[in-house]
Amino acid sequence: MSDLPVQVSYRLALFTAAFLLRMLVAGSLMAGGRPNIVLIVADDLGYGELGCYGGLEIPTPNLDSLAASGVRLTNGYVTAPYCAASRAGMMTGRYQTRFGFEFNPVGVKNNDPTIGLPPRETTIAEYLRGQGYSTSLVGKWHLGGTAEFHPQRHGFDEFFGFLHEGHFYVPPPWHGVTTWLRRTTLPTGGKGRWSSPDGRTIWSTHLGHNEPPYDADNPVMRSSQPVEEQENLTDAFTREACDFIDRKQEQPFFLYLSYNSVHSPLQGDDEYMARFPHIRDMQRRIFAAMLSHLDESVGKVIDSLAQRNLQETTLILFLSDNGGPTAELTSSNLPLRGGKGSLYEGGVRIPMIISWKDQLQPGTSDAIASSLDLTTTALTAAGVDTDQHHLDGVDLLPTLRRAGTSHPRQTHYWRMGAKHAVRHKHWKLVRTGERPWELYDLSIDIGETIDLADDRVDIANQLSMMWQNWNQLQAKPLWK
Repeated sequence: MSDLPVQVSYRLALFTAAFLLRMLVAGSLMAGGRPNIVLIVADDLGYGELGCYGGLEIPTPNLDSLAASGVRLTNGYVTAPYCAASRAGMMTGRYQTRFGFEFNPVGVKNNDPTIGLPPRETTIAEYLRGQGYSTSLVGKWHLGGTAEFHPQRHGFDEFFGFLHEGHFYVPPPWHGVTTWLRRTTLPTGGKGRWSSPDGRTIWSTHLGHNEPPYDADNPVMRSSQPVEEQENLTDAFTREACDFIDRKQEQPFFLYLSYNSVHSPLQGDDEYMARFPHIRDMQRRIFAAMLSHLDESVGKVIDSLAQRNLQETTLILFLSDNGGPTAELTSSNLPLRGGKGSLYEGGVRIPMIISWKDQLQPGTSDAIASSLDLTTTALTAAGVDTDQHHLDGVDLLPTLRRAGTSHPRQTHYWRMGAKHAVRHKHWKLVRTGERPWELYDLSIDIGETIDLADDRVDIANQLSMMWQNWNQLQAKPLWK
């Protein structure tokens, strides 16, 4: 009994110390301290898949929890409907068409020494390193596959991942996964689907072309040295991300966690495949396994922050790099029209979540937001004077912190070759090639089903002129 007061006093002291530490952290941030920044990018994830965006078939509890702890944006956009161009805009905070990064290098173009993110462009990693941050890229780069464009020449202290557009998730002969491959001809000589006797490999001719040789000249690398990675890449990238957090927890850090999931090739890990025996279509079942794997991996990264008491000092940003390619992956963009490669909403409106514990009031925002804005928001939070750097993004934090604050972005532009679009407030103008402009009122027609160009010529002309004026400021493509 005599020890009880001592125990109570000890516990009270521990509680008081923890409380004071929390207040010290919060006070530091309020006084202008620099948060850690974790930018998590999913690859080819459609708008309609996550539970928090209306998806019903594939549970995504960790990403749903991240959304519940922060702000879920329903009008979040990327700057292009393809991987590389979208990432070029996000990495620089500038429309990638300003510096000629308009098209998506794939295959052998990744090894073209003239193709990549121009060295003259400053990345978010370079800005943050200038603020004293430790910086790391874990995962997919796709902004140049030769030495001049290596991520460590673009501001990243560390790099673990691959340089091209995609990669098989496990090394051949692909043990522990079920693999779905696109082919032009089945072993039987016909068309349709074929499954190996053990059910581990499925070929499909439904898209009329072969699976790209993603791993050709595209090793998994640590810095610039190839490594023999045996783990599923989704697990390997999660492992490396958590290790970076552990090593850098005593200093401000920027982690760009760039998963290649759910990008093709479709490879579902056995553990996650077992969760979806009720999904009869094998293509969809593999996709479900990959998305569940991704969701659980994001949860592990968030848990890693929590275990080190870094949630209050870490700004977490999550988005997909473009809309889902439904025929290729089954990745759904519902209720939006179109998908990857399209400038309809399904190609460029993506799931976007911003979370910063005790700094942002949890909720949903319908503010028009861009991946460009995520870059500017992160840099502003880190103390970078973004006004000096001619960025195209705006800081979202004032809007997200105060309900009723006017939305800082009203307009967003796109150009991808002959595909053009502009959104201004609730109006969207879009065209492809020689086809005339189409006009949609997204406030009542999110699926872009009713073309109002002939009915609202005034709006169509206004937005067309806005796009033409913007287009005059863009550069010619550096490659095609």
